[in-house]
Amino acid sequence: MTSHLERRIGHLSLVLSTLLLLFQLSAPVDGRRHRGSRIQPRRLQPSPQYRDRVEVAESYPLDFTAVEGNMDNFMTQIKNLAQSLYPCSAQKLDQDMRLHFVNNASVTCNDGSPAGYYFKESKGSKRWLLFLEGGWYCFNKQNCDSRFETRPQLMSSSKWPRTRTGTGILSSQPEENPHWWNANIVFIPYCSSDVWSGATAKSNHSDYAFMGSLIIEEVVNDLLSKGLDKAKVLLLAGSSAGGTGVLLNVDRVAEQLEARGLPRIHVRGLADSGWFLDNKQYRSTDCLDPVSCAPTEAIKRGIRYWGGLVPERCRLANIGEEMNCFFGYKVYHTLKSPVFVVQWLFDEAQLTVDNIHLTGQPVHEGQWKYIQNLGSELRSTLRDVPAMFAPACLSHELITRNSWMDIHVKGTSLPRALHCWDRSLHDNSRGNSSRGTHPNQQSQKVPPKGCPVHLIDSCPWPHCNPSCPTIRDQLTGQEMSVIQFLKHMGFDVQKMAQQQGMDAGKLLGMLNNGN
Repeated sequence: MTSHLERRIGHLSLVLSTLLLLFQLSAPVDGRRHRGSRIQPRRLQPSPQYRDRVEVAESYPLDFTAVEGNMDNFMTQIKNLAQSLYPCSAQKLDQDMRLHFVNNASVTCNDGSPAGYYFKESKGSKRWLLFLEGGWYCFNKQNCDSRFETRPQLMSSSKWPRTRTGTGILSSQPEENPHWWNANIVFIPYCSSDVWSGATAKSNHSDYAFMGSLIIEEVVNDLLSKGLDKAKVLLLAGSSAGGTGVLLNVDRVAEQLEARGLPRIHVRGLADSGWFLDNKQYRSTDCLDPVSCAPTEAIKRGIRYWGGLVPERCRLANIGEEMNCFFGYKVYHTLKSPVFVVQWLFDEAQLTVDNIHLTGQPVHEGQWKYIQNLGSELRSTLRDVPAMFAPACLSHELITRNSWMDIHVKGTSLPRALHCWDRSLHDNSRGNSSRGTHPNQQSQKVPPKGCPVHLIDSCPWPHCNPSCPTIRDQLTGQEMSVIQFLKHMGFDVQKMAQQQGMDAGKLLGMLNNGN
């Protein structure tokens, strides 16, 4: 029901934008005749209060029941109308992002090829979304060589396509992305293998460049001449290693804009699936690559190899142990910029580095307990994060999925929660153009009733949330129900029912009903 409502709101946003365009084209004229002169037209200007409301509003209480039965056809007609009224009506409305290389040729990918970004402009919008791609990392010559052989697109720009189509929060379709579809969208490909932290150029002594942090800086510099200097909001988002990259760079981006005389641009972060724990592995192994190595040891080696940078406040609090700043719960409270955290409670990448490999065979009791404890640990580290979305699912990455609107926590979807967060930050920023000392620790204005921003599942096992993504058996490829999955994972119905203080039959009934 909520997803359907949000899709209607998305449709509505597009319609309203068209109506506003029509209003601008046919605004009433106030004619005043002066002696000896022609009528002097003067376009009526809305009041400042009205202009402010139009710029921030994202949904409107209009009745759309008249076209609900044939919404697709209606939206096609509206889009055609918008295109015909657009100044460059001969050009097709393009949904793709186009590749640009950074102007500073000294800032490169691992192999020395130019770094770049994909950009889709939204004329008139003062909201910008910059997305950092994820994709693990490497921390020595041996595993970087292996990475270059198996995943060269994550180390070189030489074969990047000329265009990309955004999905999820990067989509230009209001049906898929109800609140950010009309923002300026920038996708920054990950080609530095350093969790977006490096600042080291390729040299005679180094086979690879690690310049993730500098790539972000140069992309921002380039975008200033493309309209970013007029922005009101910049949302730095990312998934997986890109989510960690958001935590490492969001304050640096805000400081970069302030140094350019643009303190009124409100910089925010959205970290998806980048809130990793430095917990003890289920089974310790030799540190050969990022998958087998304990997270703290891998990052410690990586920082040295990359010349990695971390947020200054976190660095000062962790001198000699800067690797701590790569772990969300240790860096978050040192940040000045507000950050929304998206994190699966049973993150597949976290389980991988903890040496829990779900290869299609049922897990034994020790692994099952470890998985449950992981959910509890993640939940405890997120307890004091005011803006977050944490479903009890076994998965990895969310915000760029086509189906990101379908996942709910306590009846609220992620797009809805982000919209509520956006509204609360806008209300807080009125009359305060500069960043606070610790916005992440300040009490934010409580969002309106029915508009929550702190959303975390309380159920204790993987996929106990019925809206979790579909699970497939890794051997057969067949879809599994929640109860099939839990039994496959070694779930003991009798023992779990006893822990929950209920009858086993009742628990089975709840699971079968998707509760």
